[in-house]
Amino acid sequence: MLRDITIGQYYPADSVIHKLDPRTKLTATLIYVVSLFVFRGMAGFVAVTLGLLIIIRVSKVPFFYMIKGLKAIMIIVVITVIFNLFLTPGEAIVTFWKLKITWEGLKNAGFLTVRLIYLILGSSVLTLTTTPNQLTDGLEKALKPLNKLHVPVHEISMMMSIALRFIPILVEETDKIMKAQLARGADFESGNLVKKAKSMVPLLVPLFISAFRRANDLAMAMEARCYHGGEGRTKMKPLKYKKRDGVTYVVIAAYFAVVVSLRLVL
Repeated sequence: MLRDITIGQYYPADSVIHKLDPRTKLTATLIYVVSLFVFRGMAGFVAVTLGLLIIIRVSKVPFFYMIKGLKAIMIIVVITVIFNLFLTPGEAIVTFWKLKITWEGLKNAGFLTVRLIYLILGSSVLTLTTTPNQLTDGLEKALKPLNKLHVPVHEISMMMSIALRFIPILVEETDKIMKAQLARGADFESGNLVKKAKSMVPLLVPLFISAFRRANDLAMAMEARCYHGGEGRTKMKPLKYKKRDGVTYVVIAAYFAVVVSLRLVL
């Protein structure tokens, strides 16, 4: 399960999406997320699905590599389905004691499940095709006007970059600690819920200690290099828009226009 977490990981490939400016990818991802909550009906579903499949195809990231990242959110999907099935009022299909499954609940559960899965897949394309450094530079550049409002844009971007970098590191650390504890006779599977929670203590304590140690080492390294924020700092690779970024903006605008039109017309 831990190896299936793909959020925060970068997949190197020679694709058009990998070469795009990170600001373009951030804007496209934002518009895509908005479109997920705009579309309604089967026509909108088909448009969003085709858009997502084309993006995955162009990114050259293996489809099954992206799909395996959904295992980490299956519990959220199941909870979403259960709540919508039993708590949505409407025409009952099946009744269990005081609980009932309605047509409206079934429809809402289906669309919310699709939106949640598509949200994870679309967001994964951004992180899988953009390095943390590029993502930090793009976010900082896109939010630069907020500096006039005294918003610490550079610090916010840096925190997001560090968080993305630490996700795969902590996943790998958790896997190592779990294997070490299993070799010492630890049991994380058997027993009731309380016993399973208690068995996680030998895993969580060294994990938190390791995380705090890594954070302290990172802070000392930044201080040793006289890091004092982004003011006055230059970039080794300045961001510049190219022709492919302009084409991408046109394509994503056309995609969003189609989704909105389908909602208004149908």
